[in-house]
Amino acid sequence: MSGPPLRIGNGAGFWGDNLDAPFLLARDGQLDVLTLEYLAELTLAILSHLRSKDPQVGYITDFPDLLARLAPHLAEQERLKVVTNAGGLNPEASARVCGAILEQAGQGETLLGVVTGDDVLGRVAEWSQAGVDLSHLETGQPITSVADRLVSANVYLGARPIADALLQSARIVLTGRVADASLTLGPACAHFGWAWDDWPRLAGASAAGHVIECGAQASGGLWHRWDEVPDLAGVGYPVAELHDDGYSVITKTEGTGGLVSRGTVAEQIVYEIDDPACYRTPDVDVDFTTLSLEELGPDRVAVRGASGRPPSDKLKVAAVYRDGWTASGLLAVVGRGAEAKAHEAGWIVLERVRRAGFAIADSLVECLGAGGVVPGVIRSPGPAFEIILRVTVRDPNRAAVERFCREFAPLVTSGPSGIAGYATGRPTTRPAFGYWPTLVPRALIESHVEVRPAREWSRSARS
Repeated sequence: MSGPPLRIGNGAGFWGDNLDAPFLLARDGQLDVLTLEYLAELTLAILSHLRSKDPQVGYITDFPDLLARLAPHLAEQERLKVVTNAGGLNPEASARVCGAILEQAGQGETLLGVVTGDDVLGRVAEWSQAGVDLSHLETGQPITSVADRLVSANVYLGARPIADALLQSARIVLTGRVADASLTLGPACAHFGWAWDDWPRLAGASAAGHVIECGAQASGGLWHRWDEVPDLAGVGYPVAELHDDGYSVITKTEGTGGLVSRGTVAEQIVYEIDDPACYRTPDVDVDFTTLSLEELGPDRVAVRGASGRPPSDKLKVAAVYRDGWTASGLLAVVGRGAEAKAHEAGWIVLERVRRAGFAIADSLVECLGAGGVVPGVIRSPGPAFEIILRVTVRDPNRAAVERFCREFAPLVTSGPSGIAGYATGRPTTRPAFGYWPTLVPRALIESHVEVRPAREWSRSARS
């Protein structure tokens, strides 16, 4: 190891994460790079719905507000950079808004980089006609079955365009859909000058990126021994200290709550992976089975020994399609036989919808408090005295879902005894979206990087 480590802190694990965490991390974390990971498959569905209403949106709306708070620290900390996929489905629109914020803060010369090329919605039809296999990864269905209902399709880009933007001196990099770990790998490659086939180093930085990508999950959040974690209310978000050889130390800002331990890091390493010997990213296939974890001191865990191989010649695509309408209703059911009464109430709602002339395509009745969250896994030790009944439906016919919404309130006087919690009103009908995971040949994808001063992005918004 030579030279000081590169300190990368991740202040968001999803859209909706703690609003203050990235600000505090940037202010107190002595960072070189602040990363913010906002996008999940559900998020893409939400953004696609927003974009369908207004083509000028479709990005993470929390980020501009955060950037306004970060602006003074960007001015004070000359080395601090921000890398985020907050661009969502519309990175250019996000850049225009963020450019205006920076210009208003007197930082109009700040270079803002935008990474595009992940949005492939307009190419799906062309690829299908050319015989490209875009079948569903789980069901094997052809994408033609939903092609006329697609609202978004985004390929998972890797770290290289992020590194390119940083090498062009961008201080803020806005992307759309990139692989989570690539938010960390890109800055590391730009900083250390690693080759794109240096598999051990790429694997090491990707492992660190995977550890910190979900925010506080690496520093005590969701840990199974949560009652041993100090001050979860003030949990510190994780920082990866990356070294030139790919070795990293996971830590957090001194004085914050939470816990970075061998246990918390190990749990995050096995989070959302399939084969631990082949964790696939667009940049490198990482083998986690060769990793070693060592506690160097309080809240400092060394991550060593990641090994890597060349990545697949295909990239993952996350597509979202309209799938009719959905609604979900909640009621409390109390008293003796609460579980049986809840099941009966759920059946009554669906039966009344059927008798009204609607055949619901999909429905789910859950008795929360009686094992309904993890059916078949956990059961209550005895009869439940109170249950939360949740009934969810989906149907291509909006009228069927709206009729379902109207059948909850009547249970108060025409269902089993013990119904409560009805003061919140009827459930709300909303669009339903389906998720379509597939693969596309890497050779068909080309990313683009544009780096411009914030004031130029701002002026493009006004023109």
